[in-house]
Amino acid sequence: MLTSSAVAQAPGSKEMRVIENSTQDELDMQRLGKQQQLKRNFRFVSLLGFTCTLMATWESVLLTNSYGLINGGRAGMVYVYIGSFVGFFASVVSLAEIASRAPTAGGQYHWVSEFAPPSCQRFLSYITGWLSVLGWQAAFASICFLCGTLIQGLLVTVYSEPAAGYVYSYERWHGTLLTVAIAVVAAIFNTWGARWLPSLERVLLFIHIFGFFAVLVPLWVKADRASDNEVFRTFTNSGGWPSMGLACLVGQLSPIFSFTGPDAATHMAEEIRDASRVVPWCMISTALINGALGFVMLITYLYTMGDIESALEAPSGFAFITAFQNATGSSATAVGLACIILVLEVCSAISILATTSRQIFAFARDRALPFSRVLAYVHPQSNTPIWSVLFTVFVTVLLSLINIGSTAAFNAIASLTVASLLTTYIFAIGCFVIARRNSGMLPPARFSLGAYGAAINLFSLAYLSFFVIFIFFPTTREVTPSSMNWSVLMVGAVILFATFQYALCGRTVYQAPAALVQKDR
Repeated sequence: MLTSSAVAQAPGSKEMRVIENSTQDELDMQRLGKQQQLKRNFRFVSLLGFTCTLMATWESVLLTNSYGLINGGRAGMVYVYIGSFVGFFASVVSLAEIASRAPTAGGQYHWVSEFAPPSCQRFLSYITGWLSVLGWQAAFASICFLCGTLIQGLLVTVYSEPAAGYVYSYERWHGTLLTVAIAVVAAIFNTWGARWLPSLERVLLFIHIFGFFAVLVPLWVKADRASDNEVFRTFTNSGGWPSMGLACLVGQLSPIFSFTGPDAATHMAEEIRDASRVVPWCMISTALINGALGFVMLITYLYTMGDIESALEAPSGFAFITAFQNATGSSATAVGLACIILVLEVCSAISILATTSRQIFAFARDRALPFSRVLAYVHPQSNTPIWSVLFTVFVTVLLSLINIGSTAAFNAIASLTVASLLTTYIFAIGCFVIARRNSGMLPPARFSLGAYGAAINLFSLAYLSFFVIFIFFPTTREVTPSSMNWSVLMVGAVILFATFQYALCGRTVYQAPAALVQKDR
């Protein structure tokens, strides 16, 4: 008869799997040359909830569709979404394989350091780290601002008529205060409520999917539908570009914004049990689930939105709110549906803050940031990088003040998100392609693309390199200072700043991850 201890450690038992997973995580950390400082309290389902709500694809399809409606129209949005998903999914699986080989909170800058040629790995990883840190910081500022302005848009919708008893006056400083409020809410969940974050993310996964159907069903039931010809064969070039093809390429920003952030799972890797297996499969599962939900929501929206021009001229500033009014025939219903999206975007802000703080923590741990010792501090009770969380919120509050003077200036900073993160993906995959040519340089992987890996990596690299050009295009050909896309200026400024910082002190202080990696493991 087996004793209880023997049963507990029987091959295939739950307890034995836990021990094996813990051992694998320890081996991974030893190979990476890092100490385990964060508590591994995330599992597959909680991480899936984390990444699905962070990317918020179907919600973003509704929030950012104006760009695509202007450049491509209904049909353009359909085919651009499909093409963007194919290209971006190749990038996701490429990043997933790299994450399986090096599951670290550092993410892209660590991968560049480990896989880049020795002659440039130190400098290139430093630049990549700064782009990733500032890209995620801009992402958190953007999501908080988006939530704040969405609240303002709902107030405009509810209090737009004198009959309501009050007519809301849209003020920029209102948006700033609301941005700060959303940032504070996210901070509470990431500090005081950090121990419950994994459990919360499991609940949020349910809300993410339930909210999808709660929005989808009323639109199909109540709306008058556009014809198949309007949805699948009617293109629009309201941006004034020389050709319809170029207009559709410029309109790619709408779906790509909805897909951005697959590296979030990686930055949480040191808080995930069995990270080298869970992280890649979570990245792929998130892309498939959110990609499918986003496509269904996009088709629903295009069939039920009503007149495009009325949606684009929405007094609330959000085309989807007017489209919901057109579809349901009721402002109250439209506001109710929009509130579901608002709640989910606030949940996304919570996840983005966690990701941003872990990226800052990792980069500070390698002494690449000012006040690195403080930013790399992990609170012993909450097991969270508390000062990185608070620093992210503090920077967001400072950035939100810019909106009081100029929304265009704030948007210029926020535009840094997509451009900088996609640039880090290009650097990471590009360096991995170089390392792949010599298989002896690659550490073992629990998720591998096998014989197709090189082809998929090259395809994703080509797609990202091609698409990143169009990130810097303005919405329309004719631009003003307020409508100009300042992404290229912001990315250039970040690279110049990082280069100057590296020359000033980074080359002597920065502890490149490659120097700590144990190659023989």
